[in-house]
Amino acid sequence: MDAYTPTARSKIKRLPKRAHYDRDTVHAVLDAGLFCHIGYVIEGQPYVTPTGFWRVEDRLFWHGSSASRMLRAQSAGIPVCFTVTIVDGLVLARSGFHHSVNYRSVMAFGNAAKIEDADEKREALHAYIERFLPHRNRELREINDQELKATTVLGMTIEEAVAKIRNGPPVDDEPDYALPVWAGVVPIRQVFGEPVADPRLKQGTPLPLHIAGLPPGADFAEVMWHLAERQQKSTYSP
Repeated sequence: MDAYTPTARSKIKRLPKRAHYDRDTVHAVLDAGLFCHIGYVIEGQPYVTPTGFWRVEDRLFWHGSSASRMLRAQSAGIPVCFTVTIVDGLVLARSGFHHSVNYRSVMAFGNAAKIEDADEKREALHAYIERFLPHRNRELREINDQELKATTVLGMTIEEAVAKIRNGPPVDDEPDYALPVWAGVVPIRQVFGEPVADPRLKQGTPLPLHIAGLPPGADFAEVMWHLAERQQKSTYSP
């Protein structure tokens, strides 16, 4: 199927024209981000936790300390709500009521499941490092057994998902267009900067090509999307 089927919990009711259920749009928003917020309930108390994540096809993954209360609770297969948001600009209208934000967001639903198999878990963590930058694993010390034991990796198959996107100029009330008030969009971007070496870097260690190839000022979301598209063709699959 090329689209997620919305139900009452995922169907956009407010401004439905901004909703996108097709997989290409949902995955593109997910792949442009590196951080998510995960909502879940423990003993009747709702929590929302920010954490890093990565995607492999229709599976989302995140990890953390094996001592984490959040991950222990989610390991029981509880339902979670997984969200990612990218802010693209301030939308300045001629009235306060019509001020807005250009954004891309995804809300996904599913049940978290702990990865128990050591080899599968190791491969999942390799995929996370590759999410940062392709070929990074080739340079690193291998994950040892103690580190693997101290880390919990959770995966969630996307059962339902919807992207909601706002772009373009402000939409004012028709009479307000005649007002002498500046209106428009102020773009917002995250960009890469110049690499800053660790002060304890071993003398003579060269900057690897996969880092040197990130030009300062390159748009973060766009680069991450391109890297993710490349990664989907070559990396870990559950």
